[in-house]
Amino acid sequence: MSLGDWIRTTLEEQLRPTALSVVDESHQHEGHAGSRPGGETHFRLDVVSEAFEGKSRVERHRLVNTLLEEAFKRGLHALALRARTPAEAAAAPR
Repeated sequence: MSLGDWIRTTLEEQLRPTALSVVDESHQHEGHAGSRPGGETHFRLDVVSEAFEGKSRVERHRLVNTLLEEAFKRGLHALALRARTPAEAAAAPR
């Protein structure tokens, strides 16, 4: 299973998101710190989940980082994260 697939599966199981985007942006970081051949080092996530209700931005990020601790051990170097509640996602301009 690729690291991107593992991230997706883990977040789907743990957060039950109503929307989830997992994008491997490793190609944009070639030659930079943490980059390695084969990619899967830099990801951008957009997660919409009721699990974020009542949590600050920092608490949301900590929750996701904790869930993905194994991914960092497997070579994940950087994570760009947007974590929203369903109400916040619905209110966002399209």
